[in-house]
Amino acid sequence: MTEKPHHGATEEIILPENLLPLGVILSEGISSLEVSKVLAKVFRVAHAEVALLKLEGGLLRFVFPEYLRTTGAIPISSKAVAAHTALSKKAEIFNNFARVKHASIFETIKSVGNDADAPASATPIQKLMSVPILDQHSAVLGVLQISRKGLDPRHTQDFSREDLHDLEIAAGLLAASALIQANLT
Repeated sequence: MTEKPHHGATEEIILPENLLPLGVILSEGISSLEVSKVLAKVFRVAHAEVALLKLEGGLLRFVFPEYLRTTGAIPISSKAVAAHTALSKKAEIFNNFARVKHASIFETIKSVGNDADAPASATPIQKLMSVPILDQHSAVLGVLQISRKGLDPRHTQDFSREDLHDLEIAAGLLAASALIQANLT
């Protein structure tokens, strides 16, 4: 159950069975690491393949993976996929991402410290889904991305239209979550 801020009424959210683990996103006090792990489980990827970027001052900044928080920001005016997603407010799927012209700077950054789920060496993104996180007025709060990394695109599973739809549902839940309210607003 979530409370609608305008009416004080509650709205029940019914999730399909495969998305039931996402219900925890609405919990108070959930950390960004916990959210990334839940999303990773639902989409069958490593939690380092889940990215949440917040939009602030014309820049997209990483909330997770945590090891990318201090690496810089993506200008909303850039040609980056995340910037395009934020500007277009449309969900996108790239099952040939390695062939899409993109800045691969974030792919070259290795995880440090205790992010044991992240690869020890940088692995290129082969598949990517990118969806905007919108508030109740359709203003962009950020972008949610799920990737599949690998050395060869033939060995990474394609994302389906159903996966993209599920990611849009996850973005809607994130928009209503305490985590997003604390980090993106």
